[in-house]
Amino acid sequence: MALSMFPPRLHRSIHYLIALVWLVNGLLCKVLLLVPRHATIVARILGPTHAEVLTRLIGLGEIGIAVWVLSGWRPRWCVAVQICLVLSMNTLEALLAPDLLLWGRANAVFAALFCLLLYLHGGRRARSSVS
Repeated sequence: MALSMFPPRLHRSIHYLIALVWLVNGLLCKVLLLVPRHATIVARILGPTHAEVLTRLIGLGEIGIAVWVLSGWRPRWCVAVQICLVLSMNTLEALLAPDLLLWGRANAVFAALFCLLLYLHGGRRARSSVS
């Protein structure tokens, strides 16, 4: 059993919470377009021509990340990919569409906290499975 800074029950809850974040953002906000601001951000960054389709494709990718998190496959890679995605998406949004972000440039604080949670959670996750 690997050491963890989180008790097993909390660790398991955090695991499901991380997957839920990706699922909600992917399915509700992007695939179903229930939060139009996401498509507007994509249009600003990638252009308006195919923004709706690209937003949905990004959403499908986020749903894929949720499935990957739940699968437990290659957990270190999963954490690394998530951190890279969160940091790159938030950097692009902060530079190119800060006025469209829910909390403006302060979104970076929440992104950094989420990345820290991913990192801390991923340390134990990489050695043992969530049951």
